[in-house]
Amino acid sequence: MTPDTPAPAASDGLTTCHASCHCGAVKITAELPRGLASASRCNCSFCIRRGAAAVTARTASLTTLKGAENLSLYTWGSHTAKHYFCKTCGIYVYHQRRSDPAECGVNLGCIDGGTPRQHAETYGEIPWHDGVNHPSDQ
Repeated sequence: MTPDTPAPAASDGLTTCHASCHCGAVKITAELPRGLASASRCNCSFCIRRGAAAVTARTASLTTLKGAENLSLYTWGSHTAKHYFCKTCGIYVYHQRRSDPAECGVNLGCIDGGTPRQHAETYGEIPWHDGVNHPSDQ
């Protein structure tokens, strides 16, 4: 992320974002159907520890531009959710969702020109989803 990189358009429409880990070894691009307005947090046992807000992207649109070999995959339980981290700096970059594998969550803090603080100033508080009581666990 660079200071002169503009944030993705603050709209409720389709937005293409570019994101990277902290060290820059991994870079991705993805389409966000609802733009940055889709940011949310999850309270499942994993996400509550990870702590990052994520925006919704289409899985089919997510492309690794750099560093695919530097991504580490973490799964557990049903192994439906797939969480990807940079092997070098450890930053969570994105995950394929358990609730809808056609969607990914992209770490809001990794998006070029976007930050959780800027998001709050534009959209308000980031909402939480109940991952503790996931429908697949019922």
